[in-house]
Amino acid sequence: MTETSPYDLANVAAAKLAELTGVERHDVAMVLGSGWLPAADALGEATAEIATTDLPGFNPSAVAGHSGRIRSIRAGDKQLLVFLSRTHFYEGHGVPAVVHPVRTAAAAGCRTMVLTNGCGGLDPAWSPGTPVLISDHINLTGASPLIGANFIDLTDLYSSRLRTLAKQVDPTLDEGVYVQFPGPHYETPAEVRMAGIIGGSLVGMSTALEAIAAREGGMEVLGISLVTNLAAGISHAPLNHEEVLEAGRAAAGRMGSLLAQLLPAI
Repeated sequence: MTETSPYDLANVAAAKLAELTGVERHDVAMVLGSGWLPAADALGEATAEIATTDLPGFNPSAVAGHSGRIRSIRAGDKQLLVFLSRTHFYEGHGVPAVVHPVRTAAAAGCRTMVLTNGCGGLDPAWSPGTPVLISDHINLTGASPLIGANFIDLTDLYSSRLRTLAKQVDPTLDEGVYVQFPGPHYETPAEVRMAGIIGGSLVGMSTALEAIAAREGGMEVLGISLVTNLAAGISHAPLNHEEVLEAGRAAAGRMGSLLAQLLPAI
């Protein structure tokens, strides 16, 4: 590793995080996706909250519905590290910037990563506001966060153990395969049909790259998608980002309750 490697940068950011929050080690990290922000308040009282830009290597939030903040929360005997925004692949900062929060969380001691997102659903039964556990993903970005000949096994990437725990909290939860497109444009109806043909049931613009980095960092991964709209072609209504945020606001109570009940079990 060189002095400027992304792993070194994550270690520096984790040290600064400990300094600013007063928390030497965090246990569980969470990235909140578009529409999920109101759910953070249900997780517990923040012991510290800082701007993402207070830490080395982080970019300002560039997407509506993401606050650009990082919150440290004490929940029972666990210290949670909650990223209230993410850097998306389509923002053009490069894959290392996309997964920098994940690597920082690993360097801060987190052994579990909870990745959430707002997405389009291919199943007409999933009305806006439906949470779906991610059972697997298909990465259509054409990129990877791994560097060099670093071969990481992605079998059971989205932990079956954690999915079982989530279903114990909410037995109504469905599962689906998440397909990450590059964005920022929404998928065409033909692309959505393709996603279904190759095995996808959820489409969005995040999560897969972060999940790979989390596995590389030795973390157990839980992915939860909030279906904010039916995907293009499933619904013939035009898609827009405000619809994504509104669905998240409407489902905030359920999402917050789910996460608050699940985290102690993790």
